[in-house]
Amino acid sequence: MNYKTASIEEIADELKTDIQNGLSEKQVEENLNKYGENKFEEAEEKGLFSRILEQFKDVMNLILLFAGFLSLYISYSDPSHGYSEPIVIFLIIIINMSIAIYQEGRAENALNSLKSLTSPVSKVIRDGSEKEIDASKVVQGDVLLLGAGDKVDADIRLIEANNLQIDEAALTGESVPMDKDPEAEVEEDASTGDILNTAFSGTVVTNGNGKGIVIGVGMDSAMGSIAGLLSDTAKTKTPLQQRIDKLAKKLAVVAFIAGAVIFGLNVFTTDISLLDNLMTAVSLSIAAVPETLPVIVTLSLAFGVQNMVDRNAIIRNIPAVETLGSASVIASDKTGTLTKNQMTIQKIWAVSKEPKSAEESFNEEEEWLIKMMGLSSNAQVKDDDENGVSGDPTEAAIVQLLLDKGVTKEQLEEEYKRVYEIPFDSNQKRMTTVHEYEGRYIAITKGAFDRIPLDEDNIEKEYQKNAVEIHDAFAEEALRIIGVAYKYMDNPPNDPTIDELEEGMTFAGIVGMIDPPRDESKQAVQKAREAGIRPIMITGDHAVTATAIAKEIDIFREGDKTITGKEMQDLSDEDFKDQIEEFSVYARVSPEDKIRIVEAWQDKGRVVAMTGDGVNDAPSLQAADVGTAMGENGTEVAKNASDMILTDDNFATIVHAVEEGRRVYDNIKKTVYYLLSANIAEILIMLIAVLIGWGSPLTSIQLLFINVIADGIPGFGLSREKAEPNVMKRDPVSKNESIFAKGGYRRIIVAALTFTIISLIGFYVGENIAFNASVEPSTEVAQTLTFLILGWSSVIHIFVARTNESIFKVGITENKTIFWTTLFSFIATTVVAAVPFLANIFNLVNLSWEYWLFAFGLSIMIIIAVEIEKLVLKKNGKRFLE
Repeated sequence: MNYKTASIEEIADELKTDIQNGLSEKQVEENLNKYGENKFEEAEEKGLFSRILEQFKDVMNLILLFAGFLSLYISYSDPSHGYSEPIVIFLIIIINMSIAIYQEGRAENALNSLKSLTSPVSKVIRDGSEKEIDASKVVQGDVLLLGAGDKVDADIRLIEANNLQIDEAALTGESVPMDKDPEAEVEEDASTGDILNTAFSGTVVTNGNGKGIVIGVGMDSAMGSIAGLLSDTAKTKTPLQQRIDKLAKKLAVVAFIAGAVIFGLNVFTTDISLLDNLMTAVSLSIAAVPETLPVIVTLSLAFGVQNMVDRNAIIRNIPAVETLGSASVIASDKTGTLTKNQMTIQKIWAVSKEPKSAEESFNEEEEWLIKMMGLSSNAQVKDDDENGVSGDPTEAAIVQLLLDKGVTKEQLEEEYKRVYEIPFDSNQKRMTTVHEYEGRYIAITKGAFDRIPLDEDNIEKEYQKNAVEIHDAFAEEALRIIGVAYKYMDNPPNDPTIDELEEGMTFAGIVGMIDPPRDESKQAVQKAREAGIRPIMITGDHAVTATAIAKEIDIFREGDKTITGKEMQDLSDEDFKDQIEEFSVYARVSPEDKIRIVEAWQDKGRVVAMTGDGVNDAPSLQAADVGTAMGENGTEVAKNASDMILTDDNFATIVHAVEEGRRVYDNIKKTVYYLLSANIAEILIMLIAVLIGWGSPLTSIQLLFINVIADGIPGFGLSREKAEPNVMKRDPVSKNESIFAKGGYRRIIVAALTFTIISLIGFYVGENIAFNASVEPSTEVAQTLTFLILGWSSVIHIFVARTNESIFKVGITENKTIFWTTLFSFIATTVVAAVPFLANIFNLVNLSWEYWLFAFGLSIMIIIAVEIEKLVLKKNGKRFLE
């Protein structure tokens, strides 16, 4: 049965409910067994052990784990080798796994937050008596009572409604409370915001009271369907995680092939022992893996998180920092994000005058018009310690305009004392008040334009025609229109009807109001477009209103289209995906529609950042690449389903976050380039040396030192490198783009070949050339020389790897973290080779000063090589780092 279109009698018969007396206890038990409890299904929580096991699916962790156990075996087999290698490797694994485990579990939190949207108790009628029961005990068929301030605990088809208004913002995104009408006709495919005969679970009664039959509980309610979407919506890996996974797999292949090749070569061309041969193979495996990469990536993301806090964005899911930098579509909610979430009067028209902006000076008639509206409003200025006006958003806008014009509500009410009121009625869509003034009485009616009396005897035909034309002109600008009429009386009314009071009234004019865009929204949209990002609006509001706001802030341009949720339902998935790029505004959409929109853009290869504040937004926030919840007005469900929370609920903050995300991604790319250049060089050095019969230029512990100390520590400073000047002037990174795209391979090859050539030159010199008689050439001298050359050059490489600009332009002290970590690593590498007892640990020997000078001279060749590369690229109109 379609409970929204069926009659109350049909529903009562289906659910075996007596409309007056409610369910009997026996019927309660039967309906409970048939339709289920008023509870949400809870996700099964994973144990810590299960979460740890899942981390072993990560390729980088598997590589490190394999290298760690091999290194541990070698250390155990040969005590002289020491245990420093396996200890460092296992520490890195533990750090990486701990961070990943900490980030899990957001979907479970979102589902748990839904529990807070039901009241502790509900008022029902059972066996003819009104009872208060636990909300979880409400069953389908119960007759449930609603009053102002109540949370609705189940979906209810209304039987009665007395001025019933319900705030459905959490469910539909509609910024104004909805007037409920049990008699409203509802189409079968109507969206939630247009189903006026039903109250939905999770919403709040703001005015009036009502009674209805429960038609949906637990997972069968509107809120339950959202809970189901949350549990069904899987969060995909971020683009960065996917790129790191691909990189790790490539490194795994390289490490295996390099180790196998060197192991096989040694078996057939040398007579070294099996253990030594295995140690050499493990050395190459270690050389292929940038052990500090996962930690540096995490630090880069964490530093981005810190920066975003200063820009009013709280990151809940660390990889989302980088994902934001790849965002190519920002799907924004309208109310409160792009707009101020505060109804504001934009235009005013007093009969016989011309329409004007509310910001202009008012004449006497216009001032009287707004005063009458204020008199017939119940909104009040907040206490002195608070700013703004409290009450119905429409009335709050009227009172705020009075304040802006220098008139206080308190002063007005003292002058025109209210003596009678016919409250706002959702059927009549107007209210009437009577005020005493200087011995006479004035009746004022305020409400919807089509419900305000346009008495031909009290308004000239010309002005009556003008009223309709001006109303239509205001409506075309998506303004919400309120009219007002009045009449003077000599005697106070004696319990009159609204028709008696309104007889003979004079129509005074109208005002048009809207929730206006934030001042900074248009600028932020422009900045997003310059960065190659497509801004779109997804809202539960009406299409006309949404499109008007979208046009004003440049989201909607000529040739763009608006589509409603109802229109979306008429399109197949394939047709919708084909047309998705034509639409800039999606209005009156359901939670399911929002997920469909997000997934359609993702199928186009776009990285989608989406904002939302309501429960209805939670599934799509979870489905988006970066779900962004509102911190000020967002529900806990939306926050727990999100990756990022905006503390100022501002679209401009998202654009700032994108800029920070791009900086983070650039720095991660720089880190990959910086680390892999040395890692690839180490593999080439080892393979070439063995192939030409030179032996092993570096031992495994020397390689680990270079990877962790010489490379790794300076690499930490890249996390704090500032953004490149063009960071928001280029297109977003494609979701499928390789981390080596746009010259990444070229940069690595140039640096790796430079490292390889200077290191092999050093090894050859150390093994064959004596600079003086104090140190004889030997394999040990050659290894020490190679260690210094590769170590030093890896350290100072950071200065040219960090930026597009020449080192001679930006200097070496601009990034303080890089400067001091580089200085530390350079000194540490020098001390290890110079201090005898440390040199013994790392299998190094004493060198003459000529060797030291020679090593330093070769080391600075990396700066010369990269600077030449930058110069050549600049002349060809390209950049070193894109």
